[in-house]
Amino acid sequence: MFNTIYSANVTGGQFLLMAVAALISGVVFSWLISFRVKASKRYFTVISLMPFIVGMVITFISGSIGAGVAFGGVFGLTRFRSAPGSADEIAGVLIAMAAGVPFGMGYIGYGVLALLVLGLLFVALNSVNLFEHKVVQQEKMLKITIPETLDYARVFDDIFDRYLSKAEAIGVKTTGMGAMFLLTFRIMMKDPAQEKALIDDLRIRNGNLEIAILPYVERELTL
Repeated sequence: MFNTIYSANVTGGQFLLMAVAALISGVVFSWLISFRVKASKRYFTVISLMPFIVGMVITFISGSIGAGVAFGGVFGLTRFRSAPGSADEIAGVLIAMAAGVPFGMGYIGYGVLALLVLGLLFVALNSVNLFEHKVVQQEKMLKITIPETLDYARVFDDIFDRYLSKAEAIGVKTTGMGAMFLLTFRIMMKDPAQEKALIDDLRIRNGNLEIAILPYVERELTL
């Protein structure tokens, strides 16, 4: 089961066996991750086909340097345009692609085992609160618009001391053709129930200009 099914020259029957195993295990893997990944039907269709596609490519370029170079050149000329996916979606793509390698080398048992084990592990790790911390969940992004006449250095310190256990300045930029400043803070509330009271006090201080409290995203660098 864990030995390669390919001989020196790949036969049609061997290739068909690889294709059936890769397609079936790809569909099962897609079905498993569909319990945790929120994506479209087209995404899961592509994930189902990917182990076979990668396996087919590996099968036909295996041992042929010229075919490998030509394949790389074709992909170098191809431009892919897609919206950035979530971490779960990217993980699904990487697992499906990686599992296609053993299929392409004829190791069907390893390919099936990789997809099933990683699929179950993916679902299990996403089902437990292993990496969820209350401190991380409480952090938020506070954005305050102020007029250019207001000195923003320490203008909100007393309000922050009253409502926040943490207030870290992230950055500042001009907005409204330079007539206003947009301040961004990484905050943590002492009491989440006082969020409206915090906004009301900030509105009095910033002249009732725009204020936003958003979930904090680590990768968010723009203001």
